[in-house]
Amino acid sequence: MNFANIKKYDVANGVGVRVSLFVSGCTHRCKGCFNAEAWDFSYGQLYTEETEQEILEALDKSYIAGLSLLGGEPFEPCNQRALLPLLRSFRARFPQKTVWCYSGYTFDTDLAAGGRAHCEATDEMLSLLDILVDGEFIEEQKDLKLRFRGSSNQRIIDVPRSLAEGCVRLWKDGAY
Repeated sequence: MNFANIKKYDVANGVGVRVSLFVSGCTHRCKGCFNAEAWDFSYGQLYTEETEQEILEALDKSYIAGLSLLGGEPFEPCNQRALLPLLRSFRARFPQKTVWCYSGYTFDTDLAAGGRAHCEATDEMLSLLDILVDGEFIEEQKDLKLRFRGSSNQRIIDVPRSLAEGCVRLWKDGAY
């Protein structure tokens, strides 16, 4: 997997100050995408064990609230497989911090068993997330007043609650 960028002090992609990893590769190609250069799976730098260590070290500060995964597309199957070790290490080392993930794929269709982005890594990856912002960016539904999302079709999903209850449960602002 390649990655486009690491932001070590991000306040736009989840609650609090976060470390954000922007992975490369996306097949959605949404019109008006803010990060179109990251559609190319070979864009940016190769993600290595050193990259993972750099991210974990950046997260090891008391004022960092958690990790955010963006793209490109974190739920492209090849990216899911590469991100699982990071998420496992993150959860083991920082159980009190949160993981937000942004995906054009939808939780209850594309990422569900049999869905177009579901693979052997999907269920575990979902189990390691706190929040999933799902749905493709739709330029005609763009709304700059929305918090943590770009278009009104996108949902902010409370993943642990959704998995426990077997249906989509939206995040209530202020929960984290």
